[in-house]
Amino acid sequence: MAPPLQLASGQQYPTLPSDQFANDVVRRLDQAVAERRVWNLHGLLVLQNGKLIVERYFEGQDRERGVGDLGSVKFSAETLHDLRSCSKSIVALLYGIALQQGKVPAPEESLLFGFPEYRDLADEKRSRLTVHHALSMTMGIDWDESSLPYADPRNSEIAMDAAPDRYRYILERPIVDTPGSHWTYCGGAPALLARLIAKGTGKSLHDFARESLFDPLGMGPTQWAAGPDGEPFAASGARMSVRDFSRIGTLMLSGGQLDGHQIVPAEWIRRCTTPVVSSDELRRYGYQWFLLDVAFGKPKGWAAGRLERMWMAQGEGGQRLFIIPALQLVIALTAGNYETEDQWIPPTRVLREIVLASIS
Repeated sequence: MAPPLQLASGQQYPTLPSDQFANDVVRRLDQAVAERRVWNLHGLLVLQNGKLIVERYFEGQDRERGVGDLGSVKFSAETLHDLRSCSKSIVALLYGIALQQGKVPAPEESLLFGFPEYRDLADEKRSRLTVHHALSMTMGIDWDESSLPYADPRNSEIAMDAAPDRYRYILERPIVDTPGSHWTYCGGAPALLARLIAKGTGKSLHDFARESLFDPLGMGPTQWAAGPDGEPFAASGARMSVRDFSRIGTLMLSGGQLDGHQIVPAEWIRRCTTPVVSSDELRRYGYQWFLLDVAFGKPKGWAAGRLERMWMAQGEGGQRLFIIPALQLVIALTAGNYETEDQWIPPTRVLREIVLASIS
């Protein structure tokens, strides 16, 4: 059995070994795994009201960003795991901390103003870009990261990583849509945000993350993968344990506070979780966080039994952080279903058919 989950203050998350909710989650999880309705899960941690409901680890195939296949890994409470694009949501929190410190431009300020080294790219269209557009992925640049697999060098994120200057590569993309009008999934956006953080603080992205967020949260070892150029994979390079991943959710629920210490400004948490633009028919997008409503419970006629707002960090391969404020619920999940069309199914079933289905 894993040791008790520790808070930054040294306290332990209280557990509820006889709680009916926990029992139901475990029963449904075991059944789903046995029936292969969920597959290649690596770790799952569920918290409610700050209490540890369920913590489970599995064995499965895994990969590491920038390294490649790791083979079969037996996961534990201490095992570091790729967060992939959940890294974007962490970058947003770091930007809010740096903003409070006066180290980065405000969302309303010009994006290009923060990159004077690329003043040759300034034109009428690019001059309209603001930091807000990067935070909300509404820059309107020509960027294709969705229709092409990440194994394809034409994928915009992969092409960015391979470019001689990744930041010039992003900023020189043709602007094909009015900034702020539509959402386009873009790993270049958090790369620009991370570069502004590094320039403003004089620290690497990971060093600033450790100092301002990870250490105050009491996290154990973490990593942030980087490319051959030494620049971080800001959009997809964070690695940490599932336990530490869940701390991000707990911090979000508390309005950025832990033990009376304000780690992330409460107003910034609000901005990250306020819808800016629709990302598809069901989801909205704030500042690097997905926002949607989830239905659960016994239906009432044609309507769902209950409908609640959810904040979500989402990463390739099945990495998820689900946060439902009304339920004070955090679900941290890692998996290894990389580059598969059905990778969304296991985390969705964990959320809907295992956790939410167990709430009475």
